[in-house]
Amino acid sequence: MTAESHSAAEIPGRLNLVREEIRLACESAGRPPGTVELVAVSKTMPAAAAEDAIEAGQRVFGENRVQEALAKWPALKELHPGLELHLIGPLQTNKVKDAIALFDVIQTVDRPKLARVLAEEMERTGKRPRCFVQVNTGEEPQKAGVAPEDVAAFVTLCRETFNLPVVGLMCIPPLEEEPAMHFALLAKLADELGLPERSMGMSGDFETAIAFGATYVRIGTAIFGARILLE
Repeated sequence: MTAESHSAAEIPGRLNLVREEIRLACESAGRPPGTVELVAVSKTMPAAAAEDAIEAGQRVFGENRVQEALAKWPALKELHPGLELHLIGPLQTNKVKDAIALFDVIQTVDRPKLARVLAEEMERTGKRPRCFVQVNTGEEPQKAGVAPEDVAAFVTLCRETFNLPVVGLMCIPPLEEEPAMHFALLAKLADELGLPERSMGMSGDFETAIAFGATYVRIGTAIFGARILLE
């Protein structure tokens, strides 16, 4: 797949379809459409594809890798004030300085060392991107995230010890399991902790996530088409 195959006509059409599907899912769940924010996941896509979505009115985007985002987004953010960029992939501590400088939201806070380094960089720069704690709802050993039983203690550590602006929880359910139970668990944890935001749901399951209270859905393939493989 080449960058050229993602035409300027395709992306706005797909984006409008996704927006309509979000609206219908909200209606079905008895929720106002404005309670769910679409994060357009532009990972592996060229800047031109993101530009097409921006021209179609999209303002909130997600990237998995700090280095890839650094190559793409500073120029786009300068050209289009008001964009909001979310880091939705794992964050290494040696990339925290760049992440704080570029991202407006970090959705993958998942361990004390990372929380400490984030806090130190926020204190140094005065820039305080909103943070989500990533929860490993399936307790998968190969996946990042805090175990459900440890979430309350970790959120308390982030807030009280490190003064991080934690606003919500995020999860990625196991591929082979029904996502509903994972979304229900994340919503329950967020409610218990008084956290207003929950980032859950992707291209294949966002309607279910909305039914369970998602406030952010992370959608890439349904908007941008098949991923372009990185070398």
